[in-house]
Amino acid sequence: MPASLGVFDSGVGGLTVLRELRRVLPQVPMHYVADAGYAPYGLRTPESLIQRSLAVSEYLIERGARLLVVACNTATAHAIEALRQRWPDIPIVGTEPGIKPAVASTRNGRIGVMATPATIASARFADLIKRHAPEVQVFSQACPGLVELIERGELDTPALHQLLGQLCAPLKAAGVDTVLMGCTHYPLIQGPLQQALGESVQLLNIESAVAQQAARLWQRLELGGQDSSQTAPPPTLQTTGSAAALTAFVRDVLGWEAAQAQSLVI
Repeated sequence: MPASLGVFDSGVGGLTVLRELRRVLPQVPMHYVADAGYAPYGLRTPESLIQRSLAVSEYLIERGARLLVVACNTATAHAIEALRQRWPDIPIVGTEPGIKPAVASTRNGRIGVMATPATIASARFADLIKRHAPEVQVFSQACPGLVELIERGELDTPALHQLLGQLCAPLKAAGVDTVLMGCTHYPLIQGPLQQALGESVQLLNIESAVAQQAARLWQRLELGGQDSSQTAPPPTLQTTGSAAALTAFVRDVLGWEAAQAQSLVI
């Protein structure tokens, strides 16, 4: 079984990470699982998040994944330590809000973080703020309902704009000049989100940093038989939800016209 890079998320949000991974590691076979049958992760208990993350990770590893990318801020916040304990020899890259880059970017010392309720409530998120942002003000905005709209493909609808207006109002009132997109789904609506916040607000995401870290760790694996001059076949796409919906999303939003997702039961 050929070595691959395994990626998972609760749904389509992790595709923003997968897109960046393909850009920096075009020669590496990739396997993506959207755990849409159990979405949204942001409303699940920590125990449920750990159970789902372990199940999906085990599936990917059994099918050749030699490195895992948890392309979900919520799963990273609650489950990555459990994954690393279960598979200490597998490099595992998490995705979490880039508090440190935001601190470096802010001009007025006021940072907003938009994330799922579970990410905002996690001890890992609180620790990130404590370690990296002691000298600035961080305004956390939980965003219930936003992932669900994105999963349904509502990327520029009246319902989306109305919800973004409600979610961004407290951050605008707080006078933040920098906002972190603390969920991998959110870059898919970066345009409408920027519009809701105003052009003077900097929007930051974490996908590039995640991909670069994965690339560094992949190179350390020193896997034989891979030709760095060749491009890997299209990634394997699987979902515990609707394969037709994932296929349509990937083709319409990412432009991967040959994509064909498969159904999966885990």
